[in-house]
Amino acid sequence: MIDLHCHILPGVDDGPKTIDESLKMALKAREQGITHLMCTPHHKNGRFLNPATNVANEVAKLQTEFDRNNIELKLLVGQENRITGTLIEDLEKREIIGFGQQKQFLLIEFPTNDVPLYATNLFFELIAKGYIPIIVHPERNRIFINDPNKLLPFLDMGALAQGTAPSIVGLFGRKIQKTAKTMIQLNMVQMIASDAHSLEKRNFYLKEAYHIIQKDYGNEKVKSLKKMPMDILYENKIEPFTYQRVKHRRFSFFR
Repeated sequence: MIDLHCHILPGVDDGPKTIDESLKMALKAREQGITHLMCTPHHKNGRFLNPATNVANEVAKLQTEFDRNNIELKLLVGQENRITGTLIEDLEKREIIGFGQQKQFLLIEFPTNDVPLYATNLFFELIAKGYIPIIVHPERNRIFINDPNKLLPFLDMGALAQGTAPSIVGLFGRKIQKTAKTMIQLNMVQMIASDAHSLEKRNFYLKEAYHIIQKDYGNEKVKSLKKMPMDILYENKIEPFTYQRVKHRRFSFFR
């Protein structure tokens, strides 16, 4: 299994503080069935700066530790990029790099309570330049919680969306869990990741999340969600997908 969103690098953001914690997280990842894990520290979120070169260096060091400890987990270089008005400039300066065969995929994080007005134009420009933005944990954004259909214009443009396992298992509460499950049911998110930060505060939960998805939506849904990360990393080709709009009368938290 491939996990395209994890905070496992020690001492770079709000993930683990020490190598020992990272090693314990790696063992848990293997226990969950994860074989490939993308290291995605926060970048330019108001607290942390993790330019691409620094991330690559830290990934190489941590991979050496995993290999030395016989932990069979392949680490990949990534970033969780907060959406900013300088994102394209940062790409040009190579402070941000993409992933995938042509380095065209980018994880983009929106603020918790907002979708910036410039987001549409920024995504249009990114996609025109050949990038494919992946909106991370849209189920935790207040705007999308109140109206999941507001995610659809970004999908129409060619962006993707990545749900997170803790949301599906209910770690962030009922509203976010319901939003996450609705987005999965209607194909508004095309992949699931752990967004793990530590074993104590925010664990992997991928196995548990996929169990819920299988129970509620069947094996084919699980297969498609697991296939997308593989396609992103190795196929350089994303199969077309269709999604449905939320019917607002049905999507009510006050029932």
